[in-house]
Amino acid sequence: MNVQAIRAIYIYEMRRTMRTLMQSIISPVISTCLYFVVFGAAIGSRITEVGGVSYGAFIVPGLIMLSLLTQSISNASFSIYFQKFLGTIYEILSAPISPLEVVIGYVGAAATKSIALGLIILATASFIVPIQIAHPLVMITFLVMTSLTFALLGFIIGIWAENFEQLQVIPLLVITPLAFLGGTFYSIEMLPPVWQTVSLFNPVVYLISGFRWSFTEVADVNVWLSLSMTAMFMLVCLGIIWWIFKTGYRLKN
Repeated sequence: MNVQAIRAIYIYEMRRTMRTLMQSIISPVISTCLYFVVFGAAIGSRITEVGGVSYGAFIVPGLIMLSLLTQSISNASFSIYFQKFLGTIYEILSAPISPLEVVIGYVGAAATKSIALGLIILATASFIVPIQIAHPLVMITFLVMTSLTFALLGFIIGIWAENFEQLQVIPLLVITPLAFLGGTFYSIEMLPPVWQTVSLFNPVVYLISGFRWSFTEVADVNVWLSLSMTAMFMLVCLGIIWWIFKTGYRLKN
């Protein structure tokens, strides 16, 4: 294991974040706070509680997860795509660095940024509504697993994308709608039975439900099922990345 190579990639990516602090951290936090204020005020005045939890506290885990999904993908996809765009990907491919080390460096940096962002949003939300974390270890587990999983997905998207438009297609047209329809602002138990069944085919439901359970012990699906689905998605992403490096798919385009 070339620890020095992993460290170099990781530090480079983290320094890039510090250079773009407004775009990487401050902007997502402000956007999430606006979601909280608008939805909390508009819907919270009509729905005081969900599952015995105040509506404001209920939507906090969903908003954190929404930012986590989008930012994990964005951080990882842009990092590897930018190397392709500039042509510096050839330096990485020709260096004595294994595919595993490249993935650890880029995905580790993207996940670190997302975890930091999630914790900042959580701290910010605690000034607006009282928040209690019933199961801190479960919360951290979901936070780390989700960040890593979607950073892996972002890495795949960055390799697949041939232009900046393609870089945004999946996050904007797939991930964001799934997040909004995955129980970010509501419990799927509030839906008609047919739509409850349909919602169970949305993988984001399991992420948000499990993460919310760690705060409030209120969940739409079993927490162990949520953890299993997250782990399964992570393994699928790892399998795709292994195939990409094995075949050289779009790495040199």
